[in-house]
Amino acid sequence: MTDVVIRAIAADDDMDAQVDLAEHAFGVYSAGQRASWTYVAGLRARQGLFLGAFADGGPAGAAMIHDLRQWWVGREVPCAGIASVKVAPELRGRGVGRRLMTAALETAADRGYPLSALFPATMPIYRSLGWELAGGKYQAMIPTRSLWTLAAPDKDAVTAAPADPSVPDVRRAGPEDAARIIAIIGRSHQAARDAGPLTWDEGPFRQWLARPDLYSYLAGDDGFAAYRWGGDGPHAEVFVERVHAVTPESLRALWAVIASHSSVARTVTALTAPNDPFWWLTAERDATITKRSMWMLRVIDAPAAITARGFPPAVAAAVPLEINDLARPANSGTWQLEVADGKGALTPAASAAARGAALTLGARGLAALYAGTPVATLRLAGLAAGGAPDADAALDAAFAATPYMVDDF
Repeated sequence: MTDVVIRAIAADDDMDAQVDLAEHAFGVYSAGQRASWTYVAGLRARQGLFLGAFADGGPAGAAMIHDLRQWWVGREVPCAGIASVKVAPELRGRGVGRRLMTAALETAADRGYPLSALFPATMPIYRSLGWELAGGKYQAMIPTRSLWTLAAPDKDAVTAAPADPSVPDVRRAGPEDAARIIAIIGRSHQAARDAGPLTWDEGPFRQWLARPDLYSYLAGDDGFAAYRWGGDGPHAEVFVERVHAVTPESLRALWAVIASHSSVARTVTALTAPNDPFWWLTAERDATITKRSMWMLRVIDAPAAITARGFPPAVAAAVPLEINDLARPANSGTWQLEVADGKGALTPAASAAARGAALTLGARGLAALYAGTPVATLRLAGLAAGGAPDADAALDAAFAATPYMVDDF
């Protein structure tokens, strides 16, 4: 093998050769998968976000960066979603993957992304470059008996102003509604102060809405749901890809549409958060999480990531941090973390005393802390040292979160 060249793949590069590389790495694509991949690959190539490794004139590997926004406690943070990382089977074990990921990290930094997220097929390479486990993608299974009737609101105990008794109109949605749906998803994450979920750029989202096997609905001005069918006959199931709503009326209206399939589907499988309101709507307690896929996070620009993130409004903290980031030296140094009024700031520490009192973190520990991992857990895992117990408690309160995603990428 000659020297490997890493460069951005251009829109006029041989995409058939890239499909061939992907199929050798991941398996044969169906016609629909090939069309979807080709569209997204072409888009990212035009954006300069599709990187390729080339050896002896042919593709040796590739990695794609998706232009995402990730929600952190009700605030939207630009996020580089790393996906489709692959190396030709005959060239694996020669450092091509590491060079690709190093280039992807540099590209994301150059584009100004404060964060990066990915779903790992294997973790050592990503950990070596500063990514760490942050949250999960959760799949729940609900026997249809739990959806025949949704649990009623506790009207006798709730003394707040009554909810609007009107039922929002529910209509079918499609690709032409993409911008409206993206806005609804963002509003729902903001209102819920969610941590971890994503909103996409319009092109790929519009393509997803155009899938012939996807059934999508809008509820009023603030609700959206999408699901697919799986199995057949007595083994039929509904697979819920997402339900988003700002108001309880829209949430109930959308789940009522899904529940209406109870007479023909044995189970409903849903992608959901561990603390989604859905868990408080089912009639029985037999809804269970049946699958969890962990994803990883990387803080690319520490001060920008802290400034962009949301924090609990009632929490105030002032804690020195010592960050050692070998792959992103600009993050390294002694910093003063300040959190107040739902906002955070990370500024260079002015005093030598701060260094002695600082909690010391590497890039992995910083990513896990950002995602709400308790400091005691970081210490036991060897991802944090130093600091003080009072500071640990303040950091736990400031970064508290239950990160999740409902997307693959």
